[in-house]
Amino acid sequence: MSSTLVEIAGLTKVFPIGGDKTYLALQGIDLQIQAGEFISLIGHSGCGKSTLLNMVAGLDLPSEGVVLLDGQRIGRPGPDRMVVFQNYSLLPWLTVRENVALAVDEAMAGLPRAERKALVEKYVNMVGLSHALDKPPSQLSGGMKQRVAIARALAVQPKVLLLDEPFGALDALTRGGLQEQLMKICEETGATALMVTHDVDEAVLLSDRIVMLVNGPGSHIGGILTVDIPRPRRRMEVVNHPSYYQLRSEIIYFLNQQKRVKKRNARSVAVVARYGLEKVNLEIGFVPLTACAPLAVAQAKGFFQKHGLDEVTLVRETSWRGIVDGIRAGHLDAAQMPSGMPLWFTLGGGDRPSLPVVSALTMTRNGNAITLSRKFYDEGVRSLPDFRDYLRASPQRVHRMGVVHPSSMHNLLLRYWLAAAGIDPDRDVSLILVPPAQMIVDLKAGSIDGFCVGEPWNYRAALEEVGFTVATDLEIWNGHPGKVLGVREDWAAAYPNTHIALVKALLEACRYCADPVNEPEIQELLASRSYVSTDRRYLHLGHPDRLACDIQQPLREYAHHQFFGDGVNRPSRTEHLWHLVQMARWGDVPFPRNWVEVLERLCRVDIFSMAVRELGLSEQLTYRRSAIQLFDGVPFTADDPLAYLHSLPIKRDFTIAEVAMPPCSPRTLPV
Repeated sequence: MSSTLVEIAGLTKVFPIGGDKTYLALQGIDLQIQAGEFISLIGHSGCGKSTLLNMVAGLDLPSEGVVLLDGQRIGRPGPDRMVVFQNYSLLPWLTVRENVALAVDEAMAGLPRAERKALVEKYVNMVGLSHALDKPPSQLSGGMKQRVAIARALAVQPKVLLLDEPFGALDALTRGGLQEQLMKICEETGATALMVTHDVDEAVLLSDRIVMLVNGPGSHIGGILTVDIPRPRRRMEVVNHPSYYQLRSEIIYFLNQQKRVKKRNARSVAVVARYGLEKVNLEIGFVPLTACAPLAVAQAKGFFQKHGLDEVTLVRETSWRGIVDGIRAGHLDAAQMPSGMPLWFTLGGGDRPSLPVVSALTMTRNGNAITLSRKFYDEGVRSLPDFRDYLRASPQRVHRMGVVHPSSMHNLLLRYWLAAAGIDPDRDVSLILVPPAQMIVDLKAGSIDGFCVGEPWNYRAALEEVGFTVATDLEIWNGHPGKVLGVREDWAAAYPNTHIALVKALLEACRYCADPVNEPEIQELLASRSYVSTDRRYLHLGHPDRLACDIQQPLREYAHHQFFGDGVNRPSRTEHLWHLVQMARWGDVPFPRNWVEVLERLCRVDIFSMAVRELGLSEQLTYRRSAIQLFDGVPFTADDPLAYLHSLPIKRDFTIAEVAMPPCSPRTLPV
């Protein structure tokens, strides 16, 4: 059983920078490193990675807190912690043997000379340089010099090997070979290692855990990822492990978010009021999907400016997690959201504190589909019953399906679709979170067997012949809400005129998207790098008269969107209640006793109605209340949601509780 070898507790580091000024580099670092563990530190330049490494090495001391090695405080350098730097640090007048022997003789002076000589030769041989024992550094390549530095560090047999971007100066081919060699050495020797790196793939390949540091000043640990890829690892094989792309995406997401926060902090963002609007400079988040068309059109056609929103920045996020973080931190004023996300925020989904988020506009309906890997089609799977029979015939195999977020309609529809056929979505298959644009990469790699996602990724999977659309969402629930406009409730209370102007601008954009005449123009717009950044042939808005996909020929029907019309854009409490019931069904949120209050606060029909009246669209956007009807023929109404929930044959143990929500700000709609 491994034991804690290095313990970092409450570590803070402050540097004087002249006069009375100081710089807070690190703050509140807590980390335990187990014996035999390989830990990587990753983050942007200036986040304190090397500073932390230096304090473990004893080259610097904490301003507060402690660093312990085997329970003893580290106060100075020692041979029990050897550092490998990026620049080799070899003495040019000594041979390979002599460079390594210099460290061994200093650290192990009490050993007989013959034993020290044997140690030198053992570790030089371990790094594959026995043929160069008597060569000076000038006769070695960069990769060979770094191998000498690693041999020198290992020959002292330290308790901890410290690596400060050891392969950063090497070409890709040399770096890959040395990574393989280092892994082999660590496995053979059981070495404990702490490495600083900027290379995401290197971190995933080498590490047991990856420690991600946020930007300074006051840098701290922003997250720790456990790498569950079994050892021994091979560089060309780890990409085939199901966790590889998920881990890689998580790190890249973290680094991108830190870059965005840094840019935002570098500029002053003040609230600008004008034209009777409380705020006209907005940042609105979106994820690159065909369904982002209303936002793109509102920007390109001037609908934001028409309604007084002069300074709108559309913030492109790669995943829905980026939207969640941006709304929660207040970096985004508003966002395109999956239709269940406002409720997920409000009920404290993801074990986070409740953050009331409201929705006053449904921007799209439908536009999703369920795609399976082409291998299922080749083995005769054509329908949901076929897929159920396939799963039952291979119970020993784990089949992974990708969804984009627990609150998304993709997740809820896929679960409903599976459960309707008697397939337990948590036990008979494995559902994992994958960013939309990553779906096809994972499908090609075989790390997932299918997915439910918005277009254009289903259609693209079929065109590239890696998957096929087994069902569009129009077949599962024709007219379900897809993407909605979401804003924080406190934001809506602070900027009521701005909120109405935003809904008006997007309603006009939705109407523009619904006109088939405009589709070629919108395809061109969405294909650009600012939005979906893909070939325009993958982008289709939709044709309501075609509900089912033809999986025989050409095996590539796309899902269809509804952007505007009778019953399309008005937010519906019954639909939000369906989301609530489904999320409670799968244990994502409790079912709130005060569900009527929750829905009243979330579903801002008043804002929508005012926007519609001011646009003169009341006759076009009427609303008729009716039961929700899905493909299995089981109706859903708001009459008795608990009875409905209890009647579902496949579900998790769910809780019923009063959901404590922050006090509601008074609604002050403009007159």
